[in-house]
Amino acid sequence: MVNKSTRIQKLKGGLPTEALAKVESGDGSRIHVLAVDDNSVDRKFIEKLLKISCYKVTTVDSASRALEILGLIEGTPPLAPNAFKINLIITDYCMPGMTGYDLLKTVKEIPVVIMSSENVPNRIKTCLAEGAEEFLLKPVQIADVKRLEGHVRDRKP
Repeated sequence: MVNKSTRIQKLKGGLPTEALAKVESGDGSRIHVLAVDDNSVDRKFIEKLLKISCYKVTTVDSASRALEILGLIEGTPPLAPNAFKINLIITDYCMPGMTGYDLLKTVKEIPVVIMSSENVPNRIKTCLAEGAEEFLLKPVQIADVKRLEGHVRDRKP
């Protein structure tokens, strides 16, 4: 069995050249992805996948922290508002406290992709019906990351 750390090392050397092309948003800057996962190993793994695919990445360990960064907690301004132009959120489904599904229901102006290690058809259907751009099964693969660009919409400042 290959662990996630080994997969990260293999990905670095085995990427097709097109995956290394600069990924850009509509204004010419790199696409900024907010990755949300309570598991530190999974969070580091998705961060590495996104970075080697030329995305700008900010990681957080909870949905409530994501809301804080986005300035979506009532009475709280976004943390460094100009530094955090988020184009896409990728979040784990199952987290303590606020789940990825709860985050999806709260954030409406930024595309959200849900990931989970559990292949539960009803859960997938519910997330997609609520507006998730996609539902990815863990471990996320480089091919999954390549598809993310198609879900990006420019976020108005």
